[in-house]
Amino acid sequence: MNNPFKYSNTNKRYYSYDYYLKNKYNSKVAKIGLDAGFTCPNRDGKVSYGGCIFCSDGARSNELKDITDLEEQYQTIKKIMENKWHNLKYIAYFQAFTNTYAEVSKLKEIYEPFINKEEVVGLAIATRCDALDLDVLDYLEDIAKRIPLTVELGLQTANDKTALLINRGYKFSLFIDKVKELRKRNIDVVVHLINGLPYETKEDNLETIKKIRHLDIQGIKFHSLFIEKDTRLEKMFKELNLHVLELDEYIDIVISQLELLPEHIVIQRLTGDPVASRLAFPLWSVKKINVLNGIDKEMRKRSTFQGRLYE
Repeated sequence: MNNPFKYSNTNKRYYSYDYYLKNKYNSKVAKIGLDAGFTCPNRDGKVSYGGCIFCSDGARSNELKDITDLEEQYQTIKKIMENKWHNLKYIAYFQAFTNTYAEVSKLKEIYEPFINKEEVVGLAIATRCDALDLDVLDYLEDIAKRIPLTVELGLQTANDKTALLINRGYKFSLFIDKVKELRKRNIDVVVHLINGLPYETKEDNLETIKKIRHLDIQGIKFHSLFIEKDTRLEKMFKELNLHVLELDEYIDIVISQLELLPEHIVIQRLTGDPVASRLAFPLWSVKKINVLNGIDKEMRKRSTFQGRLYE
């Protein structure tokens, strides 16, 4: 296997999350997604209503169904994981909506029980830049002194015009400020990006990478835009006859983005996990393994790798 990328012991030509975790913890690590019952400031009226136009009703897995108790959610997924692998370690991932959008006292009730679990080696908290007030940041700093902590920020795009269209609710400048505040507190930052947003081109996607690649971020999650049935987004795409990315286009964009990134940024995700029954398009995104294999194959064909064009 002739792979020029140094952060890999497989055919992956990018810094995969699996490689990162195995080298950091010398063990198989599973991420358990949890729904703590949060909402978002652009859903409840503080910033706006309705949320981002691509957002579904949450990120809860099918296995959790109507389970609201966090410990029960955790144990349910943990049992499933243990049937697949042995001697696992875990990252508790607070995933659904904005997981810092509450008073610190409430956040402590949610996070503290998981910090003290012996098998939990880290916390990951998904949130928004406009839900990171000073007291919340200081509490997150306290967590980071006790257990490895990653905060995931849903940027999606660095284009403020697109951000307004999708109802993100804050400007790119705020994102930059909050990344600095998090890193000042020794908290790792992972950025979520979406390719295929309305009116955005490949050049827009690459421009987003150019704007964030010199920031002190530790990881990125790439997603294709999922357009679900009976949503504002589906109506927009149909009425305006907007372009939906084909698989080969998505693969090309992601590879071009990887080439522009520094090699030390961990790629936590290269495509998402749509719910097939709710998906209107693109239907190719349901077959995640095809997307990942397509990226690997095309990177080998191009003899390229993450960071090849970084400057």
